[in-house]
Amino acid sequence: MSYSSMFIKSLQIGLMGFLLCAATAWAGPASIQGVVKDAKGQPIKGADVRVQSRDGKQLLNTVKTDTKGHYISQGLQPGVYRVSLVVNGAVKASITNTNTKASQTTQLNFDLKPVTPGQAATGQKTGKHMVWMPPTTGSHTGGRWVEVDDGAADGANALNVKRGSAEALRQQQLSHPPGSVPGQGPAAVGGQ
Repeated sequence: MSYSSMFIKSLQIGLMGFLLCAATAWAGPASIQGVVKDAKGQPIKGADVRVQSRDGKQLLNTVKTDTKGHYISQGLQPGVYRVSLVVNGAVKASITNTNTKASQTTQLNFDLKPVTPGQAATGQKTGKHMVWMPPTTGSHTGGRWVEVDDGAADGANALNVKRGSAEALRQQQLSHPPGSVPGQGPAAVGGQ
């Protein structure tokens, strides 16, 4: 085999590789679109549709529904995503295996179902839902999703979360020295 035929073979392989890379790069981004309807079949205006990584750790995009309940999230890389519907701050539905393909639109509609009479009679929610916790002041980390029991909201101090200012926290620290329990006076010294 001569050097010229090896050069031509190398050139052909290189050209094929280049064309394959170009075809992959030329393929457009994916998108997800759909319609959100309430239990009566009416479109829900202003609902948030959140597109996250499959594990839910990275929020990629949030879009709002229009007056007809339609939404579209564009510019996504082909892959698998978690898509969540948030109405009035509460997650109403979450689809964890939404698959998108290059240059194609994935249709994903949300039809909220009415509460059945059996569920309404018990008046008790079961299961869990996700709540968005914003980042804390002064931290360099973003917010995150937290899983919360539906039934836990009925109990006192359900989430054991108390909001306050930095000044209020400082006053609490000054009025309760380390080792003391708020509401029970100073800590006993030496186990007394």
